[in-house]
Amino acid sequence: MAFDAIGSIGSVGAGGVAGLGVQGVQGTGYLDSATSAGSAVTGASSGGNFATALTGAVDNLQQLQSTSKELAVSAVTGNLDDIHAATLASSRAQITLELVAAVRNKGVDAFNEIMRMQA
Repeated sequence: MAFDAIGSIGSVGAGGVAGLGVQGVQGTGYLDSATSAGSAVTGASSGGNFATALTGAVDNLQQLQSTSKELAVSAVTGNLDDIHAATLASSRAQITLELVAAVRNKGVDAFNEIMRMQA
């Protein structure tokens, strides 16, 4: 559920931001690779798929933050033709960071709850 939202955040595509020629802000792609491992996920393999999806989310977050930083530097130096591209990249990186942090927090909460049940 949470990773579907990340997939919709990065739905710009290979053409860049709305055809503006800004490259680097692309769809996530990690959701497809995580689900292509098999449609029937069972037992221990589900943990591996979750780990793959989470790793992909963090990698995507790093890419979005890098792109956002590059566009922000271009905007500050005056080399950016369209400020909307920098704004979109910044917003996309911020929302993805918030989502990844929320998933991490839910994972920690679930781990703590399991530890409480075992005690």
